[in-house]
Amino acid sequence: MYNFGRYILFLGALFKNRESFGTYVRLTLAECILLGINSIVLVALVSVFMGAVSTLQTAYNLVNPLIPDSVIGLVVRDLTILELAPTITAIIFAGKVGSSIAGNLGTMRITEQIDALEVMGINSVSYLVLPKVLGTLIMYPLLVILAGCLAIGGGYLAADWGGVLSTADYLMGLKQEFNEFSVYFALIKSFVFAFLISSISAYMGYYTKGGALEVGQASTRAVTISCISILLSDFILAQLLLV
Repeated sequence: MYNFGRYILFLGALFKNRESFGTYVRLTLAECILLGINSIVLVALVSVFMGAVSTLQTAYNLVNPLIPDSVIGLVVRDLTILELAPTITAIIFAGKVGSSIAGNLGTMRITEQIDALEVMGINSVSYLVLPKVLGTLIMYPLLVILAGCLAIGGGYLAADWGGVLSTADYLMGLKQEFNEFSVYFALIKSFVFAFLISSISAYMGYYTKGGALEVGQASTRAVTISCISILLSDFILAQLLLV
């Protein structure tokens, strides 16, 4: 409970004694490149193979002759939009970006750079953490959209090259019984996951104590707690918005 209370106070400090608007624009754009653009290749590779494997495994399990092959495309589409694109990508994102945020802030803490900012009268939480949170909130939903498109495209390639079903049946399944709220639900989850990853990782790194060993431990804790928070919030959002 002590850590949770300090985390809430940490979030409140993000909006106190802020710097100029232009400063945050510059810092946020830099974080968008560092946290978002640099993650595109990893997210793209994982998404394509994720969609391809989902198609192959769905086709392998749907062997009933009474079930049309187009159902495979429908299952892959809904599975990708509702779960694979936002959630699996979030866990990968937490491992790459979360550890980076925690390690960066932890290094600044043990080298007393954060203390130097405080001495100069700068709110170090707002100056260092808020751009990371904003950058993640901007870039992660875009990565989720990219992941969803590439996963569905990977499924198409698996259908074409793997021979498990025709591409016409796959495309027909993508169009069947489409619910637009699935896209909104995926975007809602992406904003929640982005906030949890960035804020938890920043909190772990900001309050690092000790030396280089503790920086590594803080990064590990950041990824672990972020992943647990993602799975828990995923369940809660599904209960609130889908059931």
